[in-house]
Order: sequence, then C-alpha cells, then structure tokens
Amino acid sequence: MSGVAAWIAPARTALVVIDIQVDFASPDGLLGRYGVDLGLAEPAVQAAGRLVDAARDVGAPVVFVGLFTSPKTDSPAWNERMRRRGGDPDSEAALCRAGQPGSAFHGPQPAQGELVVAKTRYSAFVGTDFDRRLKAMGVDTLVLCGLTTECCVAATAADAFDLDYHVFVAADACAAYEPDLHEVALKTMGLNTAILTDSVEVAKAWKEAA
Repeated sequence: MSGVAAWIAPARTALVVIDIQVDFASPDGLLGRYGVDLGLAEPAVQAAGRLVDAARDVGAPVVFVGLFTSPKTDSPAWNERMRRRGGDPDSEAALCRAGQPGSAFHGPQPAQGELVVAKTRYSAFVGTDFDRRLKAMGVDTLVLCGLTTECCVAATAADAFDLDYHVFVAADACAAYEPDLHEVALKTMGLNTAILTDSVEVAKAWKEAA
C-alpha cells in the first residue's frame, strides 16, 4: 500500500461534500438567478459525484454538509456586513433558507444513513456536532470537496486542521465563481492546512487501500 493510500484509507477517512446546494450550484438557485456565472461549478459538482461513488464503493463514510439558514440564525455580524455593503438583510431573498428549494442538495445526494451536517456559518464545525460525530466514527482524516473553495471549503479545512484532523482537498472537486479565487484558496490551504490532491488520485488510493 502506497503512502497516500494508507493516509486516506477508508477505515480512517470521511469524504466531506460541502454546500453543493441549489442556491450555490444550480441555474435555478439564488446565485444563478442573480446572474452569477456557475460555469466553473459544474465540473466540480461532477467530480464530487464521482468521489461520492468511489467512497461508497470502498465503504468510506460520506458526509454531506449544507448551509440551512433562517432569520433566527442570521448573525448580527452577517446582517450588519450586508447593510454596510449596501444590501438588505431583511429581504425575502436569502441563501439556502431551510425548507426552501434553494437549500436542497444539487448533484450528488445523501444516501440513506449517511450523515448530513446542517450548518449556519461557513465552517462545518461551527455550531454543530460534526467533530463529535466524526470521532464517534473513528475518523481522523478528511477529504474535502464542494463549494466554494475560498469560503466554506477553506473555513472547514482550517477548523479541521486546528482540531487535529489530517486534511486533504480534492482540488478538481471544489470550485469558486472566479478562477483566481479558486487558485489562491488552494495555494493558501496547501501552504497552511491541507494536502492538495484530486478526485482521480483519491479514487485510485481508495481502490488500492480497499
């Protein structure tokens, strides 16, 4: 077994799919309706779907993380930042409102029994029991993918590293809406919190380790 295969062996590793939701990834979602170019997101969604299949094939746990908001969970800091940027936090248009179509997962979907982490902040670890649930599964290593590279993926990677997880980021299965943001975020994570890889190498390593 090669070093990488041992590092991300299925028995110790969870695949974490972050915020691949309608509002972030579908033309029918809020960002798509606002005219955000989602062209860079779709290849990442497809690569994440292949990673989900590869993880399930070898028995590695798959975790879906999603943003599920409500007026009660909108933080004062978030609302004030929006106001200071000229936005209206009281508008009915808000990202990933719980129970609304925009919060539904897009592309790969959770299978029965797979862990779904509902968050209200950028990081999957803030205000959730994610850390406890991972430790209960015996997981010490994470392979991250999803949206967006510079925001929720990077925030989750930083918190995971600070909590002493081994962090890998599948670069082709993540995306930002601007290429430079994606590249800078990957470089920053590679320097500080994660080992960069891609979906092909992860699937190959899992197949070798199985």
